[in-house]
Amino acid sequence: MAIKAQLFITCLADQFFPGVLQRMVGLLERLGVEVAFPEKQTCCGQPFFNSGFQRQARDLARQWIAVFAPTDGAIVSPSGSCVDMVRHHYPHLFPEGSAERRQAEAVAARTREFGEFLVRDLRVTDVGARFPGKVTYHASCHLLRGLGLREEAKTLLRKVQGLELVPLSTEETCCGFGGSFSVIYPEVSQAMMEAKVKSIEATGADAVVACDAGCLMNIAGGLRKAHSPIRAMHLIEVLTADRGTS
Repeated sequence: MAIKAQLFITCLADQFFPGVLQRMVGLLERLGVEVAFPEKQTCCGQPFFNSGFQRQARDLARQWIAVFAPTDGAIVSPSGSCVDMVRHHYPHLFPEGSAERRQAEAVAARTREFGEFLVRDLRVTDVGARFPGKVTYHASCHLLRGLGLREEAKTLLRKVQGLELVPLSTEETCCGFGGSFSVIYPEVSQAMMEAKVKSIEATGADAVVACDAGCLMNIAGGLRKAHSPIRAMHLIEVLTADRGTS
């Protein structure tokens, strides 16, 4: 019986990283996963929630749950922050003991970050990828602190042929994005991003890998401003670099 996965694509990935999503589908299918895409999915509501607008976040959560609740299998996303929103905050948007709370808890229990799904659910650490060069890793805040996923991405990277994983001294330090944080506190965000870029450059890596679109956008922008040749890449891009979308 095939393992099923429902794609939770997220807003930033849909708008700015569609190639990553295509690669994710190809990789999952190659690993024998039966992939489905619930077409009526919307934003999970995290921007509203993080800004204190719980009613608006609850409305989006209801829509998201209505789309994913009737589906089968794991709900897989290439974003630690969106998975953290569903898993840890959705249930608390609804009254304890209510039918909505139980439904939110049910979908939360099925929701997985991509690397987590590969390593913990599929028990796969080597996907047959090849990526010659030095790579360093940035642990996004929600992935690390929200979901507690410290080693999964690095475990997958260490199995990539030709890849040398070099340590980043600020691996677990925020890059300064934080969604609305970067808009409300632009000066602080910029200082954090510049410090992150300096530490990335100090590694001598060819690429820096992360698992969240927001972090990748922020770090990539910082690297461009610093005229750095280092690429900011999603984990999925590295795991499929030698295969494209196949």
